[in-house]
Amino acid sequence: MPTKPPARLHEAEPADSVLRALVATKLVPPRNAGRMVAREALLARLMEARRLRCVVLQGPAGSGKTTTLVAWRQALLPLGFDVAWLSLTPEDNEPSRLLDYLLASVAQVAPAATQEAADYAGRGVDSEAVERALIALVRGIATHPRELVLVLDDLQHLTDPRIHEALQWLADYAPARLHLALASRGALPLSLDRLRAEGGVLEIDVRDLRFSPAESDRFLRAQLGSIGPRDALALHALCDGWAAGLQLLAINWKKRRQEVAAGQRGAGGAISAGSVANGSAQAPDAFARAHVQDPQAFAAYFEKEVLAHLAPADLELLTSVSACSRFCAPLCAALLGRPVDDPAMAPLLARLEAENLFIVPVDSSAERETWFRLHPLLRETLRQRLTQRSEAEQRALHHRAWQWFQGRGLIDEAVRQAVAAGEGAAAAALVEKSAHGLAVRGELRKLVALVRQLPPAQVQARIGLRLWMIRVELFARELDAFSTNIARLRPDIPPDDAASQYWLTLLEASLALQRDDTDAAQALLPRLLAAPEGVDALATGARDNLLSWLYMHRGDCERARRVQQDQPIRLVDGVPLRGTSSGSLQGRALVGLSYAVEGRMTQAERIYREVLREAGEGGSACVDAVYLSTALLGEVLYEHDETEAVVALLEDRVDALERVSIPDSVLRVHRSLAAAHWVAGRRLEAMAWLERLEDYSTSLGLDRLLVFSLTLQVHYRLQMGDVAAAEVALLRANEIDARHAHAEHSARGEIAVVCERARIRWALARGDIDDAARRIAPLIANIEARGRQRLVAQLKLLQALIERRRGRGDAARQCTLAALRSGHRLGLVRSLLDADPAVMELVRDVAQDAGLDPVLGFYVERLEGAGRRVSAAAETTVAAGADADAERRPVEPLSDRERDVLDLLVQAMPNKKIALALGLSIDTVKWHLKNIYGKLGVAGRDEAVAWVRGVGVRGA
Repeated sequence: MPTKPPARLHEAEPADSVLRALVATKLVPPRNAGRMVAREALLARLMEARRLRCVVLQGPAGSGKTTTLVAWRQALLPLGFDVAWLSLTPEDNEPSRLLDYLLASVAQVAPAATQEAADYAGRGVDSEAVERALIALVRGIATHPRELVLVLDDLQHLTDPRIHEALQWLADYAPARLHLALASRGALPLSLDRLRAEGGVLEIDVRDLRFSPAESDRFLRAQLGSIGPRDALALHALCDGWAAGLQLLAINWKKRRQEVAAGQRGAGGAISAGSVANGSAQAPDAFARAHVQDPQAFAAYFEKEVLAHLAPADLELLTSVSACSRFCAPLCAALLGRPVDDPAMAPLLARLEAENLFIVPVDSSAERETWFRLHPLLRETLRQRLTQRSEAEQRALHHRAWQWFQGRGLIDEAVRQAVAAGEGAAAAALVEKSAHGLAVRGELRKLVALVRQLPPAQVQARIGLRLWMIRVELFARELDAFSTNIARLRPDIPPDDAASQYWLTLLEASLALQRDDTDAAQALLPRLLAAPEGVDALATGARDNLLSWLYMHRGDCERARRVQQDQPIRLVDGVPLRGTSSGSLQGRALVGLSYAVEGRMTQAERIYREVLREAGEGGSACVDAVYLSTALLGEVLYEHDETEAVVALLEDRVDALERVSIPDSVLRVHRSLAAAHWVAGRRLEAMAWLERLEDYSTSLGLDRLLVFSLTLQVHYRLQMGDVAAAEVALLRANEIDARHAHAEHSARGEIAVVCERARIRWALARGDIDDAARRIAPLIANIEARGRQRLVAQLKLLQALIERRRGRGDAARQCTLAALRSGHRLGLVRSLLDADPAVMELVRDVAQDAGLDPVLGFYVERLEGAGRRVSAAAETTVAAGADADAERRPVEPLSDRERDVLDLLVQAMPNKKIALALGLSIDTVKWHLKNIYGKLGVAGRDEAVAWVRGVGVRGA
C-alpha cells in the first residue's frame, strides 16, 4: 500500500523515496559464484543431500561457505527447488527482527507460505509470538508445492538464546519439503543429534571447504590467466587451500606481476610469470614466505601488502564504506563528500570489483541502485583502520551515511548511522515521525525494532515515542506492562499537550475493551467525546471504533452504526486509514457485529464479506480487519448450518485470532467451533474447544467469556448424561454471576443472562418444570430490552417446550409460532435447532397445521432439513469410530513423543494438560496432534480415540 515517505530533517525530501524498514539486499545472495572455481566433489555431496533436513557448513571467515552455497543454489534452481536466502548481520540478533527477515526471505520464493506467519509476526514482540509465527511458517511451507531450501548465512551473528530456541524448533519440526542450509564460523548452537542418528544432516567443515591442490591450480588460472604448476602449488601451500588466503595471494601476485612487467617494458625487456614466483625480477623473498592461512594472518598481510600500496583515493573509499553494511555508487559519493551523481564513482567501484579487492556485488534487481558489500574479512580489517581516526572524523562519516540513507527512506540503516554519529536526538525524531506510516501499514513490530536502536534517554525524553511503545504493549496483549507504563507516563505529559493526553484516554479505553470492561470504558466516555481540535486521523479512527463497541454493548446498536456512517474518509499521510485497529475496515466489521448482536445475520454476513474482500486487497496493513471479519463470519456460517465451512474457516486460524482479536470475536470463534463439532457428532472436539475458551478466559481474567464456556459445558454435559460435571460447571458459573450482580447495563451484564439460561436447562434436566417456567419469562423480557432478537427467538422455543411439559398446548404453540416468525425474519437456523434437542418435535407439530402460513411452512422445511443433516453427520461420525479396523496401521510409524501425546489424548485430556504432563508448550502439543491425525488418517480427537480403542496405540 503506497505511503508518503518520511520527511528528511536537514534537506529537501526526494519525491520518489519510500519508507523501508528492511534491507532488501540481505534477502539475495552475493553474485560471486562465477569467480570461484567449480568444486565438483563438494557440489556433488551437496546435491546428494538436497532432500535432507539440514545442511551445515562450518568454517572460519573466508573459507568459501557463502560461495559454496551460492553455487549449490544455482545447481538447485534448474531442478525445481525454491531457494530462500538470508544474509545475517549482528543487527539481526533480536528475535522479532530476525523473524521479519526470515519471513521476508521465504516470501521471495513462496509468498503464500508466509501469509499466516506474517499475520502472527505482526501482532507480537515476545518469544511466544515468534514461536507461533514459526509454527505458522512451517505449516505454510508444508503446503508449498515445491521443495524449499532456506539458507541462513553467517549464523554466528545470532547469539540470543531465544533465537537459538526458535531455530531448534525449526530444525526439529520442519516439514519434509523444507531443507535448512546453515553457514557459520563457529559451532552451531543447535542440537542435531537426533537428525544425525536419522541420517538427516550433512555437515561440511573446514577440511571439506579447503581447496585441494588441483582446485587451487584451477582457481589461480581463472584469476591470473596463466601460472605454472609449481607456482600454483607454492601458493596453495602458503594458504593451505584457504579460499580467502588464496584469493588474497592471487591479487598480490597479479599486482606484482603487472608492476614487474611494466618495469621491464620500460627497460625494453620482457618478463615471464614464472620469474616472479622464483623470486626474480624484483619479486621479494618475503612474498614466498608469507603464510596466509587464517583471518589474523589475512588482516596483517592485507594491510601490509595490499592496502599500503593502494592509491590514496581507493584506500579512502574502502575505509569509508566499511562504516556501512552495504554500499552503492551514490552512497560512496556521499561518504566522500562528493555530489551523489558523481559520474566517476560507478566506474571506480567496477574497477575495484574487477581487481578482486574483496568487493562483492549483491543481486539488487529489486532496488534502483547496484549494491555491493565488503568481504567480512576485508571489512573487519578496514574497520580497524577506521577506528584509528579521530572521533570527530568517524562521526562525520556516519553523519553523511545517515543523511543519505534517510533521504532514500531506508530508515533502519538511517537510524543506525545516526546513532553512530552521536545524533540520537535526530534519530529519535526520525523514528517518531515515521511511526504513523509504520502503524498504518500494520508494522508496529518494526517500529519497536527501530526504537530499540535509540539511546534510552532519547526515548524517555519523548512523550510521543513512549506513547507508541505503550501502544505496542497493548497491541502485543502485554496488558499488565501496559497498565503500569500508562501510570508512569501520565504525570510526565505536560498539561498543555492535549493530543498526548487524548491518546492516553484512547489507550485506557482500549485496555477496557481488551479486558471486556464496558464499565471502565463508560467512565471514560466524556473524555472520549471531547477530542481536542486537530487530533490526528489515527486517534479519531480509534475513538470511533471504541465508541461503536461501547454503544453496542450498551444495547444501542443503531448508534454504534451511526458513529461509523457519519465519519468522513480519514487519511494518514494522504493514505486512507483502512487497516489496523483505527481503520475504517475495522469499524465496518464492528457495524457487522452490531447487526449480528441483534440477530440480523444476513446484513452481518454481507458486511463481513465486503470487509474481507477489501482487506484482502490492502495486504498486511489490513490484517486486523481480516481477522476480525473472519472470526465474526464463522458465527454467521454456523447460524446458516454450514458447520464444516466453520471448521475449515476458523480451526487453523485460532492461534492468530486469539492473538489478534478482541474478546467478542474470540468468544464467537470458540463458541462456533465447539458447536460445529458438536452437531457433527465430534463430542471430544467440541468439549476441547470449550476448555480452550475456558483457559483463554481464565488467563486474561475475562469473566464473561468464561461464563459462556461454562454454561455451554452445562448444556453439552447434560445432553451427554454427565449430570455431575454439568452441575460443577453451573456452580462455577453461578459464583462468577454473583460477583457481577450489578453489571446489568454493561457487557458483563450478559453473565446474568447466560447463567439464567443455564439454570433453566438445569431445571428442565431435573424435571423442575415450575422453576424453569418461573425463570424463562423474565429472562426473555430482559433480553428483548437488550435488543438481542436472535436469543429471544431461541428462548421462545425453550419456553414453548416448558409450556408443553406443563400441559399448556396452546401456549406452547403460540411460543413456537413466535419463535418461527422471528427466526424466519432474522434468517436463523442453528439458533432455533440448538435451543433443545426436543424442539424439532414442537416445530413439526406446528407444521401439521393446515392453516400455517406457507412462508413459515417453507421455513419449517428448512429447519427440518438442517436437523436431518445434523443427525446423519453425527451417525456417520459414530459409525466411523465404531468401524475402526483392528488391522489399520499408520502410514508412518508414530514417534515416541507422538505415542505419549496420544496416550493422554485417549484419557480425554485437553491440550493444556497434555502440555503440562509432558513438559511441552501447547503449540508443540498441537503440532504433534496434527501429525498424529495425519499418520492415523483421522479427522480429529474423536476418531483418534476410536482408532486407539480399536487398535491400541502401543501396537502402532
